[in-house]
Amino acid sequence: MTGRPRSKFTSKTIKVREMNQVTAEAEFTGISVTPPAKSKIAELLANADEYHSAVRVFISGGGCGGMSYGMTFAESIAEKDRLIQDDTGFSLTIDPVAFSYLQGAEIDFQDNDVNATFVFNNVFQAVGGSGACAGCGAAG
Repeated sequence: MTGRPRSKFTSKTIKVREMNQVTAEAEFTGISVTPPAKSKIAELLANADEYHSAVRVFISGGGCGGMSYGMTFAESIAEKDRLIQDDTGFSLTIDPVAFSYLQGAEIDFQDNDVNATFVFNNVFQAVGGSGACAGCGAAG
């Protein structure tokens, strides 16, 4: 990962950045990432191409509940995107629209030796969605 200075945070502290400005942690509250998810994201980024600077959380239309969500590698981070990272290599970004829909969500990683997957809990809680449709990735 070149081109962007790495932050020097303690491993127990997650800081929020909007580009190069460190902001209060309260500005990213409402979306939580469990330790297993943070660890897996850091692992994925460590093994990714160097131009992948973070993992992006996104939402899109469709699915049985109207909106779906997912994750992909981010090749760039826009000025208004939120970025949360720590010194373990964990780096997650989200655009303002997705951020507003995912208030109250928790991102987890579960590995039961048969299936390993990221799980979004309580998705779309901020807009009245149930967040219970983990199987298809849609809730509304």
